[in-house]
Amino acid sequence: MSTSGTGATMANQFPLLKTEVKAQSAPALASADAKMSLDCLDAYYGKRLAVDKVTMPFREKLITAIIGPSGCGKTTLLRTLNRMNDSIPGFRVEGKVLLDGNDIYHSKTDVIGLRRRVGMVFQQPNPFPKSIFDNVAFGMRINGLVKDHSVLVERVEQALRHAALWDVVKDRLQKSAMMLSGGEQQRLCIARALAVQPEVLLMDEPASALDPISTAKIEELMVELKKDYTIVIVTHNMQQAARVSDFTAFLLNGHLIECCPTPQLFTTPGDPRTEAYITGRFG
Repeated sequence: MSTSGTGATMANQFPLLKTEVKAQSAPALASADAKMSLDCLDAYYGKRLAVDKVTMPFREKLITAIIGPSGCGKTTLLRTLNRMNDSIPGFRVEGKVLLDGNDIYHSKTDVIGLRRRVGMVFQQPNPFPKSIFDNVAFGMRINGLVKDHSVLVERVEQALRHAALWDVVKDRLQKSAMMLSGGEQQRLCIARALAVQPEVLLMDEPASALDPISTAKIEELMVELKKDYTIVIVTHNMQQAARVSDFTAFLLNGHLIECCPTPQLFTTPGDPRTEAYITGRFG
C-alpha cells in the first residue's frame, strides 16, 4: 500500500487528520542531553518525500520509541540514523542528522565507523549460518577491532552477557546459531550488534516476529541495556512503546506530530491526531 494512498484514505475517513501540522514547541525540538538529533530532516525516495521536516532529539541512555501507522515513515527515519538507506537508488536527505553534534551526512563522514557507533537490530532475526561464537565475533573480525584471541573471547562473552544470552549458550558456543529459538536468535543479533561496542542501538520492530514470552524477554533486555546505550525503537505495538520507552514520537504521513515523555503522550496527547491513533480510531 502506498503512503499517499494510505494518507488520502485516512483523511477522508477521519477529517481531523486534515488538521494543519503544527510546529513543535521548543522543548520538543532541542535537548542538551541528546546523543543524536534530527534538524529539519527531509528524506526522499526519488521525488517522493517520505519524511518531512522532522526535528527531534534522541536523549542519551534513554529509550525513544517511534510509533505511527504503516507507511508513515518510521523505518525510513530510523534508517537515516546510521545511513542504512545510502545504497537505495534515488534516496537522499536534506537537513541534518547529528551525532554528538556532528552531521553524519557530511561528505567526510566515515560511514563504516558511523555504523560501528550506531548499531542496528532488524525486525526478523538474521543470524549468520555460523557458530554462535562466530556470529558475535563477526563484526569485530571484519573491522579488525580485536587482534588478540583472548580479548576476542572476552568480548564475545561480554556481548552475550549484555544480551542476556550467556547462560543459555555458554556450553554450546561452537554450535550453529540456526539451532536457537526465534527469541534466542534475536538476542544473538543484539549481542552481535553490541560486540562492536556501539553508542546507539537502533531496533526496528525487534519483537514483532516473536512469541509473547520472547517479546517480554526482549523488552526486559531493552530496559536493562539503556543503562549503557542510547536506544531508538520503531514499533507498531503501542503497549510495547508504553512499557519500555522514556520518550515517544508519533509520525503521520512523514510528519512528526508530537514527541514528548511517554506517559504524557499516552495520557494527555497534545494533538487530536495522536489521540485518535492511540485510541484505535485509525491505524
